[in-house]
This record gives sequence, C-alpha cells and structure tokens, in this order.
Amino acid sequence: MRARTWTAAFAAVLLLTGCGSGEGPSEVEWPQELEYPPAPQQQLPQAAPAGREPTAEVPLADLAHTGWLRNTAARTEIPRRALAAYAGAALRLAQTEPECGIGWNTLAGIGAVESIHGTYLGAQADAEGMVSPSIIGIPLDGSEGVKAIADTDDGELDEDREWDRAVGPMQFIPTTWADYAEDGNLDGEADPHQIDDAALSAAHYLCESGGDVSTDDGWTAALSAYNQSVSYAHDVADLAGSYGEQPQPS
Repeated sequence: MRARTWTAAFAAVLLLTGCGSGEGPSEVEWPQELEYPPAPQQQLPQAAPAGREPTAEVPLADLAHTGWLRNTAARTEIPRRALAAYAGAALRLAQTEPECGIGWNTLAGIGAVESIHGTYLGAQADAEGMVSPSIIGIPLDGSEGVKAIADTDDGELDEDREWDRAVGPMQFIPTTWADYAEDGNLDGEADPHQIDDAALSAAHYLCESGGDVSTDDGWTAALSAYNQSVSYAHDVADLAGSYGEQPQPS
C-alpha cells in the first residue's frame, strides 16, 4: 500500500508538524516551492444503521457501519480504531456542518502525516481510543526552522512548562486545542490524546478555517491553517486521494 510507505517516510519529520496556532502562522518554516494541490474528492463512510438517538448523542466510534470499517481498514491498512474516529468525525460534521463537506479521507491523510494514525514510535490507540504512550512533538523553542511559542498550558497537555509542543494523534498545539477542543467519545471531557476527540476537533478546525473544503480554495485554506507547508498539503492530498479510491469490481 502506498500510504504505508509514505507514512514511514514522514516519521523522520513527523514531530515538526502540527495543527496551527489558530492565528495563521505555521510552527515550522517550510520552503514554498510548489503550488497547492486541488482538493481531493471528499468521501463519506457508510453509516451504521440508524437508531433513535440523534448523531450528536452517539459516540464517534459507533457512527460508521462495522462492515465498512472492516473492509476499509483492510484495504487502506489504517488501524480500525483510528479509522472509526475519522469516519465518525466526517459523519458528525455531515449533520452539524453540512456546508463544510469534509470527508473521512482528508482526516485520515492528516492523521497519517501527523502520527501514522496514532502509532508513531510504537504508540497505539486502545479500545477506548486513548493513544499511549502519548505522542508529543518537539519543543517550539525558536531553533532553526521552528517558531518560538512559549508555554501556554503550564505543561498540562505537553509536559513542558517552558515551550509549547504539538500533542496527540492529530498534533494540536495547546492554544489551538483550547479554542477548538471537542468531546468526540462523549465521556464529558476533551483530550487531545484521545483519538475521537482529536479527530472531531481537527474536523471542526478545518471546517471553520476553510468553509467548504470540497472546493480547491476551501481545502487550501483549511490545510494551510493546519500547516502552511505546501509540501505538507501535497502529502495529505495524495494520501486522501489514495484512501478514497474505491476498489474496482472484479
């Protein structure tokens, strides 16, 4: 699978990336040699059979059809627990922010680049969606190629009381998490290390940043808010396109 090869290559620079500050600038200064890619087609997963509860009252991991999760995890090699989070976030936003149009495959593309779907350096999401050991990025200390962001959370999220760091499977910095945190698993709290919370928060952030992310302009605005690197946008677009490819009938 191409995605597995790509994500292995990303690991070397993985913890230099991360979800933006909410104020526009990226935490890492990247060369801008490429044009932004066109928006990949946004894909919605097959939903679980409808129950009586509104979507907002169902934990994210329960929203996608189990057969779709099984087949798509096998096809894409995305860990099923991470896939359930991406799929659930896309289904939730399809109801709460239908004008955004975000697909599970864009969230999966970001999750692949940021943390190899929560598996960086041996981390893993458990059945409840908690990723451990915690994935914590490099200090944003102003060293070469890195913006300086002094500590904003007293080390609560990133275990660093001097500098901020990107945290969790979707690599949020604390200031962005404070503004966009969502409770995806409905346990009463939002935790950037819990993959449902992280995926839903990322979806919300992308939609607010880009508007209609099914358009080229909207998708570019969303991805550049998440990380201003044009090469980052190309990597996510390639992965999202690959994940979203439907198998041809035999």
